Amino acid sequence: MKYDIIIIGGGPAGMMAAGRAGELGNIGDAHVRTLLLEKNRETGVKLLITGKDRCNMTNARDEIQEIIKKFGKNGRFLNSALYKFGPEEVINFFESRGLKTKVERGGRVFPVSNKSLDVRQILLDYLKESKVEPRKNATVTEIVTENNKIKEVILKNGESVSADKYILATGGKSYPVTGSTGDGYNWLEKLGHTLIKPIPSLMPIMIEERYIKRLEGLSLKNVEISVYQNNKKIDSRFGEAIVTRDGLSGPIVIDMSKNIGRALENGKVEIKIDFKPSLDFQKLDQRIQRDFQEGINKSFKNILDRLMPKKMISLIIRLSEIDPEKKVNLITKEERKKLIHLLKEFTLEVSDTKGFNRAIVTSGGVKLSEVDSKTMQSKVIDNLFFAGEVLDLDGPTGGYNLQACWSTGRAAGEGCIGK
Repeated sequence: MKYDIIIIGGGPAGMMAAGRAGELGNIGDAHVRTLLLEKNRETGVKLLITGKDRCNMTNARDEIQEIIKKFGKNGRFLNSALYKFGPEEVINFFESRGLKTKVERGGRVFPVSNKSLDVRQILLDYLKESKVEPRKNATVTEIVTENNKIKEVILKNGESVSADKYILATGGKSYPVTGSTGDGYNWLEKLGHTLIKPIPSLMPIMIEERYIKRLEGLSLKNVEISVYQNNKKIDSRFGEAIVTRDGLSGPIVIDMSKNIGRALENGKVEIKIDFKPSLDFQKLDQRIQRDFQEGINKSFKNILDRLMPKKMISLIIRLSEIDPEKKVNLITKEERKKLIHLLKEFTLEVSDTKGFNRAIVTSGGVKLSEVDSKTMQSKVIDNLFFAGEVLDLDGPTGGYNLQACWSTGRAAGEGCIGK
């Protein structure tokens, strides 16, 4: 079977790339045969679990240059793609096709329906309108090259399909149950591309201390969490986190998880939670003394609900080694200092991260200097283009990574048509 364009990978980037290529290639008398190959039984499987099944589509808070900064040193690669198809264009794309959106805290954009299925349906309709041929259960086992071009791809069933141009949108290795098993990485080096080592990013972490289980489900708001190795701070974030059965999750923990994972390769890693970041040690001491004065006849265990969530009280009492029945007016300065230390520097040892099985995205992939940032065309293989997570791009939580998929997918689709 001969096509004009073949897209390998039916995730958000692949669907956007295929739809855009088909849309531009089938105007007037023009007819571009576009094939989308997806190895799963359905396209957009990973898209369905994003944003806790609600699909955090993009982020409407930041200007383009701020979004670029969110991706670190590699963010500049997105400059052209974002200015052509940024958050505003993404929102317009979906709303013009009947999907109403809303902006939540932190600029996160979701469908009003809170259903990722609705986002996928818009993309499926887009493929149909653009005359794209989607083929499911189509696993690519080999990419054959000749004279610096891809000649054909071989499917698991033995079939050979070929095209003039190809888009690789196979994703990364995060959440392999969705089909993201790093297939594209296996082909990259064979094609002559440089692969930046893939590592998991945006995932929960696990804690060594078993007593963390007592706090399972505790939501931590307006806290500061810092990461230390060899008594040196290597990262720090302010915001929200949540205690899990065996560790920590939530926005600020997930955003630091890549750095935590890298640090663990070099030895012991600790985190310190500041439950009262708006107060320094001295001001917190003054606050505690005022609380003790107001509840002067109360026991230690009965006054702590002014300082911390009830779920934490029994653990803090145990770690402080202060008699829970002790009257607060009898608590010594040294005991008070120990309490302050627990509230300002609650220290836990990181045992591991949740790895690729729970990572939202993959850090690493195609070396960006080998890709044209305007068209997503390979500088190594003449008729190859890239889109999405297979590129060495990863940003924080909040819709940024899906935005990169939409932008690079759009650019790749246009690049194939020469627009």
